Amino acid sequence: MDLNCDLGETVDGQPTADDAAMFSYISSANVACGFHAGDVDSMAASCDMAVQLGVAIGAHVSYLDPAHFGRADVDIDRADLVGHIVEQIGTLAEIAAAAGTTVRYVKPHGALYNRIAWDAERADAVAEAVASCGSLPIMGLPESRIAEAASGHGLTFIREAFVDRGYTAKGALVPRGEPGAILPADAVAERAVAMSVERIVVAETGERIRLDVDSLCVHGDTPGAVRMAAEVRAALEASAITIAAVTS
Repeated sequence: MDLNCDLGETVDGQPTADDAAMFSYISSANVACGFHAGDVDSMAASCDMAVQLGVAIGAHVSYLDPAHFGRADVDIDRADLVGHIVEQIGTLAEIAAAAGTTVRYVKPHGALYNRIAWDAERADAVAEAVASCGSLPIMGLPESRIAEAASGHGLTFIREAFVDRGYTAKGALVPRGEPGAILPADAVAERAVAMSVERIVVAETGERIRLDVDSLCVHGDTPGAVRMAAEVRAALEASAITIAAVTS
């Protein structure tokens, strides 16, 4: 099972997560590309740590929306969105190359991630942009519009689940700000094992939902994130689950 985390998300040069600690527990790092957070220095630092620890690098692309950390939906022309995504991937790719590694997949961030789960047109724009950058895999929610768009553009799709986020009975994430959206640190390790072994997640309603995934995400800015990542990794390994990046 792949274990990923959103990292390099500095704001005005200040980190929002303990990146150095989180890199020790994950197999894939979704690196902010400067549009919602991050800058050239944070991207370089992330790539350097990834090389040192054998972690796969993914481009964590977003709307150009630093004021809202990329978590507010944005009205944007298709051509502009495609151009923004290509720019972000290209910037990180140059920095990764200088560090001796490559960008191996793309994971949209925040409001863009949520929008392309249900908006087929916007999902197709994202897939088009990624396909133009060397046909990298896309990471996103299972059975979503972006999964369909990735397939339509001949791209590999990496199915992701969130160990620290609540799910609705329909398999969607509980919106941030609502009760149950963010789970306490002591609730996630067992949940991660259930997602990996049983392929289920318990929704906020108590229903057990089928969830076939390739990668589990622990958010670096969630309270107790480092402890959470350590416990998730330990629980998975105790269940004989190997932690490894999906991408080769």
